[in-house]
Amino acid sequence: MPANRTVAHPPLGVLLREWRAARRLSQLDLALAAEVSTRHLSCIETGKARAGREALARMAAVLDMPLRERNALWLAAGYAPECPEHALATPALERMRQAVELILAQQEPYPAFVLDREWNVLMANGAAMRVNRWLMDGRESRHANLLHQVFDPEDFRGVIVNWSEVAEKFLHHLHAQIAAAPTDPLPRRMLDSVSAYPDVPTLGRVHAGRPLDPVLTLVFRHREGELRFFETITTFSMPRDVTLEELRVECAFPADEFTSRVCRQLAADEAPRPAS
Repeated sequence: MPANRTVAHPPLGVLLREWRAARRLSQLDLALAAEVSTRHLSCIETGKARAGREALARMAAVLDMPLRERNALWLAAGYAPECPEHALATPALERMRQAVELILAQQEPYPAFVLDREWNVLMANGAAMRVNRWLMDGRESRHANLLHQVFDPEDFRGVIVNWSEVAEKFLHHLHAQIAAAPTDPLPRRMLDSVSAYPDVPTLGRVHAGRPLDPVLTLVFRHREGELRFFETITTFSMPRDVTLEELRVECAFPADEFTSRVCRQLAADEAPRPAS
């Protein structure tokens, strides 16, 4: 992931108005919380006044803006971005990368993988690759992007028993991304992209009138039996780097004994044999 990318952003006033609308804040609400006058905020939004860095920082905090969007705010105001964005492989993030690798290793023999904000799979443990190969009968995925793996009928979607439920979960996450960063066009593009696949469900229709389980279980079909997993998501606490804020580690845990046994057996089959 490059540290610096040139992206066209709306003017500062447009950004502030869109964020206020998304957070349901009036000019008075934002001005009071950010400790600026309503008149000054109004002049900033209309381009008649220049916003100071400290005032912008307070507004960004009140609006609960992600780090990437805060950088867009600085750029729109004519300032250099404040939040760094390092590639995960750079020395600056070495300790954090080691922590991620530790999580992946500790999750064995169960799957775990690392996603960026675009749902690209950046890293995966051996269990994730073993289980995928087993479910896909040795076939490789057509995509390196988890969204397309799940929504493409020619990819992993074909082995997901409860695909409509799983698809609705992903749609919910995309809508949450849009709500969290209303001026970021990427989540909308991703939503449009997956919605172009056939038979994509409508939010709220899958579970209508049905009792819900404690967590969504992902059910995968195989000729030897169904695998059932539930997942947890790990993120960094109080990140100050854009990459770290957008990174998440998804860990899959077996929801029944058969799934646990298959995962253990796949790991045992791949383990190196002692020399005779």
